[in-house]
Amino acid sequence: MNLAKKKELAMRTFGVGRNRIFFVKSRFDEIKEAITKQDMRDLQKDGAIIIKEIKGRKTLIRKKRKKGAGNVRKKVGKRKKEYVILTRKLRKYVNELKSQGKISKEISEELRKKIRNRVFRSKNHLRGYLAGVKK
Repeated sequence: MNLAKKKELAMRTFGVGRNRIFFVKSRFDEIKEAITKQDMRDLQKDGAIIIKEIKGRKTLIRKKRKKGAGNVRKKVGKRKKEYVILTRKLRKYVNELKSQGKISKEISEELRKKIRNRVFRSKNHLRGYLAGVKK
């Protein structure tokens, strides 16, 4: 007996896949006469249509992964922030001196390299260095 269309109706009615719907063989005649979704619901209540449970794992179990050294995100440290603030301050000062004509281009380039290498602790230290260079 071909009940493929009835199985499709049951699939739409219960919202499950083809393999989960099972028709009881002794009740094929009743199932064959079912036309509407309500008929399908009634047959399920009576036990003519059985909906099988889902096979396999029902809950997703995630693997716990260790955080490797390459995946650690660190915040930018205080030391770097201090470096950036000092560097910007010193570069600005050197540019002012260069634009005023107090130092040459070569000296400003040399100073910028030294600023980058953290030779100077502060703006005052840079001024002291310049006083020693000019003498």
